[in-house]
This record gives sequence, C-alpha cells and structure tokens, in this order.
Amino acid sequence: MARTPSNMLPLGTTAPDFELQNTITGETSALNDLKGTRGTLIAFICNHCPFVKHINPELVRLAKTYQDKGIGFIAISSNDVKNYPQDAPHLMKAVAEEEGYTFPYLYDDTQKVAKDYDAACTPDFYLFNADLKLVYRGQLDDSRPENGIPVTGKDLRNAIDALLDNQKISEVQKPSIGCNIKWKK
Repeated sequence: MARTPSNMLPLGTTAPDFELQNTITGETSALNDLKGTRGTLIAFICNHCPFVKHINPELVRLAKTYQDKGIGFIAISSNDVKNYPQDAPHLMKAVAEEEGYTFPYLYDDTQKVAKDYDAACTPDFYLFNADLKLVYRGQLDDSRPENGIPVTGKDLRNAIDALLDNQKISEVQKPSIGCNIKWKK
C-alpha cells in the first residue's frame, strides 16, 4: 500500500467552488447547495482504497452525528476511472448505498476540484466553517489499516466539536495518510 500524506492546504483558505455530478442522484450539485449552515466537511475518497475502506464506517457515523447539527458532508472521488474502473460513477453509487452514505458522493471527472483543493490522497479531509474558511485539514485519527489502532475519528471529531462550540481549533494538525489520487496522464 502506498502511503501518501495530505498536502495541508493553508488554514483560512476559502473553499474553492465546484459543480459536480452527484453519483447517487445523477444530478449536478454545487458546493453552495450542499454546504452546512454551521460548517462543511469535504472528504476526498474513492471506492477501492484500503485506507478509505478502513474508515468508511466511521465516516458514516460522523455524518449521522453531525449533519443534524448543521455540518454538511460531501464526499468526492477524483480518480482516473479509465485506469481504475472500480472507481467509476455507477460503482460509486453502489458503494454509497452499501456503506449507507447519508451525504452526496460526487465525481470529479476533470480532476479540477482535487487540484483546486490540493488534495493528494484518499482519504483527505477538509473542514470549513460557516463562511467556507478552512479550519481543519488532515487525518481522521491515528488508525491505519493493519496498525491495530481502533478507528474513532478522534482528530476530526475534536475539530468539528470545537467548530460547533465556537472554540479555537488547534493549528497543530496531522496530515492524513492514504493512497495517492490516481491522476490522469
């Protein structure tokens, strides 16, 4: 398994806007339509990555915990589906249904959105406040496939809780580690 770290987009960055295909509904969805009233989590994920498979149940738990509290959840796959057909949009819809995603799973066909966010790996997490300013980027927690540490979502949970409680979020943030985004050649 390749271990690619996040690029760690600078805190305070405004979320780049986008309109992407929602693989669950088939409609085009824009950031402004999907953002939460109190904050927005954008997760770059994909179907086949073992790091994403490892954290999927916790991602679903997080969404179920925080969506009702005003945090919008958005998942995006930017992988090259020509060389990685298991990440194709129709299979993204199937994974979303199997995993019980309660959030949109968008397909970034041109890979422009991943580049705009300086995304590097799957999973890669970006938490924005209500004004779409970046307040957290990095790992879900210290768990990785086969390291024996339970998946708790601790780092991301702490950041979301601090955001909701109007507390300062520590600027000491660990990069996520995962498979590299599969860039088109």
